[in-house]
Amino acid sequence: MIYQTEVKGIGTEASAFEEEKMVILFGNNAPDELVDFCYIIDINEVKGDITEESMLKVDETEYEITKVGSAVRKNLNDLGHITLKFDGSVTADQSGTLYLEDKGMPKIKENSVLTIQ
Repeated sequence: MIYQTEVKGIGTEASAFEEEKMVILFGNNAPDELVDFCYIIDINEVKGDITEESMLKVDETEYEITKVGSAVRKNLNDLGHITLKFDGSVTADQSGTLYLEDKGMPKIKENSVLTIQ
């Protein structure tokens, strides 16, 4: 396992980016102006490289990683802050985004477990 965290809170506007197939994760230190738009997670250590051979699991649903932005590991490790984009992109337009296969958005709720393996 490369990384695991749990969703501790959900901002009132966190679902606002579903149309763009995006989920914004942030640790419990999210700035006040962003907290309403984020899924708040525990900040945990990333224990290895996240690559296109890795897999993201949201509770029991697995997603293939299609591209890893250059800042994903550092931002996830330091801030718990990355964007998950479920659009199947193979080009990283945003350095802090983890791109995932386009097979429908997961149902993320409080206490959902996110794992990268």
